[in-house]
Amino acid sequence: MAQITGKKIAFLMTDGVEQVEYTGPRQAVEEAGATAVLVSPKTDTVQGFNHVDKGDSFPVDLPVGQASPDDFDALVLPGGVVNADALRTDQASVDFAKAFFAAHKPVAAICHAPWTLIEAGVVDGRTLTSWPSLQTDLRNAGATWVDEEVHVDKGFVTSRKPDDIPAFSAKLIEEVAEGQHEGQHV
Repeated sequence: MAQITGKKIAFLMTDGVEQVEYTGPRQAVEEAGATAVLVSPKTDTVQGFNHVDKGDSFPVDLPVGQASPDDFDALVLPGGVVNADALRTDQASVDFAKAFFAAHKPVAAICHAPWTLIEAGVVDGRTLTSWPSLQTDLRNAGATWVDEEVHVDKGFVTSRKPDDIPAFSAKLIEEVAEGQHEGQHV
């Protein structure tokens, strides 16, 4: 596995996040030497869920309104229906995510997380995967949807569900190690 020592990765999420889609990739990037930072529209804690059951709470490291994409090497968007739906209606979160694409930095989104990226206007012309119920939304936004464990499109990593986390995390680390991708765009 690639080493990403010294890299700083933002995890953008709010209440309703699918817990394992945060904890699994976070553990992987930390084991690879990176620093993970929980960024949120909230200022205190984020409530995780295990599908429909409450899970753990996670302390917010940095409110999204105070976060600058310039301070990070990559962005991870964990899924969860409630999380993704809330983020796509929060303009600061949408702008934060969009800025990573504009800066050609790696972005990784799993499960329902691409909803936020549809709102950011960054999926048109891209190929990606997600939870299957998003495929029509993604196609309507101009994306090509594929049913794959993990898909990488020029620094943009996507996966479908919690079972895909090992492949998702490995590709996330690989893309972060490669750095900026000129093909990554708004």
